[in-house]
Amino acid sequence: MATMKDVALRAGVSTATVSRVLNGHAAPTDATRERVLTAVAELGYRPNVLARSLRMHSTQTLGLVISDLLNPFFGEIARAVEDEARKHGYCVVFGNADESDEQQRRYVRTLLDRRVDGLLVCPASDDPEWLAEVNDSGVPLVLLDRAVPASDAPVIRADGVAALRELAKHLLSLGHRRIGVIAGPENTSTGRERLAAFTSALAELGLAAQATQIAHGDFRRASGARATGELLDRPDAPSVLVAMDNLMGLGALEELRRRRLRLPQDVGLAVYDDLAWFPLFDPPITVIAQPTEEMGSAAVRELLGLISGERAKNVSLSAKLIARGSCGEHGGIA
Repeated sequence: MATMKDVALRAGVSTATVSRVLNGHAAPTDATRERVLTAVAELGYRPNVLARSLRMHSTQTLGLVISDLLNPFFGEIARAVEDEARKHGYCVVFGNADESDEQQRRYVRTLLDRRVDGLLVCPASDDPEWLAEVNDSGVPLVLLDRAVPASDAPVIRADGVAALRELAKHLLSLGHRRIGVIAGPENTSTGRERLAAFTSALAELGLAAQATQIAHGDFRRASGARATGELLDRPDAPSVLVAMDNLMGLGALEELRRRRLRLPQDVGLAVYDDLAWFPLFDPPITVIAQPTEEMGSAAVRELLGLISGERAKNVSLSAKLIARGSCGEHGGIA
């Protein structure tokens, strides 16, 4: 394997000149620079990135830990993070927590050991144990989608309060008075906040609390199917279901199909989070869409600001209701 000394000998210059050229500094002459670059190409020389990063105190890499790689929502965010980071000359190293606090801790520790310049984390839960290690390392941190109560790190998230209130008004206007909610886990900020915003909106609009039935899932497809079955088996089964996550929404659709129930004639369905194929269903699924691309891009920009020594801020982007046809928009309801 060629070394910097080999390049210097081939180009007829000092190793200091080779180093200056490779680090983007001015060479004595343009001809010298061309000789160095030609020697690099001919010898197939590759700089020791780790050694250079130690000297420069930067690896030009960001770490991203997402909650669940199988969830398209996080896949879209990861893509947006990678695209924005690339614009600024950074690479992204990914880790999938798989909604596990322990796995999240392992990935955070591994990324810190790899000397990433900054961390982006979509927390698996409220568990703050991993934060101490990040704080001790001094590596800048930005949270995505979910907050951790014990952290003062900036949070980039979608604000769904207005959209959930609009959904509540929409369902009531369609005649729904028995509403079943497939809520997320109570140990996540998004699980608690979405449920609180939606039930508060229903109460403010005059729906009796007992008319709202709730079953909790874990943001996974199987839990959505289980919660749907639980709600539909109750004596006063809901006329419409609201799944507070796209995978739980898919689970709800799976259970409805298993029971041979039709949308929206037998029961309606609305889902928090959009998927590319939801408009292709018959009927198309009514959703609350989150600005995933904007969230990922904003998270990278805030993190790069922290890396540069600037003060970062929380960023709240608006989610929006997209009424399609799965709640009885174009006909009767259950």
